[in-house]
Amino acid sequence: MKALLKERAEPGLRLADVPRPVPGAGEVLIRVLRTGICGTDLHIRKFDDWARQTLKPPLIVGHEFSGEVVELAPGVTDIAIGDLVSGEGHLVCGKCRNCMAGRRHLCIHTIGLGVNRDGAFAEYVTLPATNVWVHRTPVDPDIAAIFDPFGNAVHTALAFPLVGEDVLVTGAGPIGLMAAAVAAHVGARNVVVTDVSPERLALAERLGVSLALDIRHDTLEDGMRKLSMREGFDVGLEMSGNPAAVRDMIAHMTHGGRIAMLGLPAEEFAIDWATVVTSMLTIKGIYGREMFETWYNMSVLLEKGLDLSPVITHRFAYEDFDAAFDTAASGTTGKVILDWSA
Repeated sequence: MKALLKERAEPGLRLADVPRPVPGAGEVLIRVLRTGICGTDLHIRKFDDWARQTLKPPLIVGHEFSGEVVELAPGVTDIAIGDLVSGEGHLVCGKCRNCMAGRRHLCIHTIGLGVNRDGAFAEYVTLPATNVWVHRTPVDPDIAAIFDPFGNAVHTALAFPLVGEDVLVTGAGPIGLMAAAVAAHVGARNVVVTDVSPERLALAERLGVSLALDIRHDTLEDGMRKLSMREGFDVGLEMSGNPAAVRDMIAHMTHGGRIAMLGLPAEEFAIDWATVVTSMLTIKGIYGREMFETWYNMSVLLEKGLDLSPVITHRFAYEDFDAAFDTAASGTTGKVILDWSA
């Protein structure tokens, strides 16, 4: 089968012929239909410091995908040949304290699909049946392919109650865009998105936010005046990992405000802890998805009319992966999809 391979410890990826995987005990074999390019995949292609410390080539990369089940290992139930599925890319041990308590997203022994084991940028992928999400209601394979990052967005957005609240989203990358769409959909009063990319801010407007703010030209104070806000933001969704954005968010939260932080900073930086304390702010780190409550929430949000289609801005055949990765790395797009169905 064809697969995108990190063949050696150097920049780049190669489209290679590799053996089709065989499902082991408790696993499912899936014919991949679509894959989404993630920021993690860009790091792997570039082979930056994080990738050098984390990956052990050769490795098939990729973790965002949708596909069709084609083979089941003996004993696998509740999944059928032909099911349209997505995959939870965090594989957990099932035996640590958090796993045993049902908090699998907090497993200390988590390994990543396409990072620590062969991934989904291939014509076929295997996955433990416990990590397979079957789509029980109709969903476009393109949307099904981005359930992984959509889950990050939903996990972050629903970390705190949003109904009637003023919400600030810093960072209009694909996950920030989806989080903003979720916040607006579930009943936030105002949803303000900040970024420096006009293209991504235009996407935010298409998704129905209250205000898309180019922070190079307008301040959060400007935005709050436009919306007649008086006291600051109730909930912050930090998606950028940018030190200036984090500091700006903290400075503009109302007393008792709550921040869910998904953005991953490249290095340590200082924040105004006096404001955090005296404003009685809550800061909660978010990683991945709750298994599988977040997945249930995602499916229901789509069933109830949430439209993510504007988030997908580019589609490529898998053979054109270099162009697809270059597009995703531009910093001006939504999600970029690779089609493996031909």
